Amino acid sequence: MLNKTNRSAANFADNCGVNNLELSIRGIDQLPAVAKDILRLATGKRVFAFYAEMGAGKTTLIKEICKQLGSHDNFSSPTYSIVNEYSVENSFSKIFHIDCYRLKNLEEALSIGMEEYMNGDEYCFIEWPELVEQLLPDDVVKISIRTDENVRNVSIFTK
Repeated sequence: MLNKTNRSAANFADNCGVNNLELSIRGIDQLPAVAKDILRLATGKRVFAFYAEMGAGKTTLIKEICKQLGSHDNFSSPTYSIVNEYSVENSFSKIFHIDCYRLKNLEEALSIGMEEYMNGDEYCFIEWPELVEQLLPDDVVKISIRTDENVRNVSIFTK
């Protein structure tokens, strides 16, 4: 079992594939452009895995990506609910926002329907995906957020 203290973006790049884009975020006003860049790079991909330390801005970035996709729901971290579902304006589509932080093992992830969320046609954004690495699809978009004082360095990896 992966313990919470080993969950880190530090060795993340070693298992990711191709680093397609590096961005630095110096202010919240840059988030819409960053979200657009991520979606442009990930055209056709539906599963996104976010790797970062606590408080690095995973949920904030996911919220902005969801807005860019046309959702106007109330966004929050799914730390306690584990899965939040958002609707997309003028569409029957859904967005799933999953936080694996509180899951204890892979069996728990499977019991909440993790495979179904990732294998559907809907967007799926996963925070703390280390526990479910073996379930992630081959074309997952992996996003690493590292903090350096007041700057967030975002690396996007795709295959």
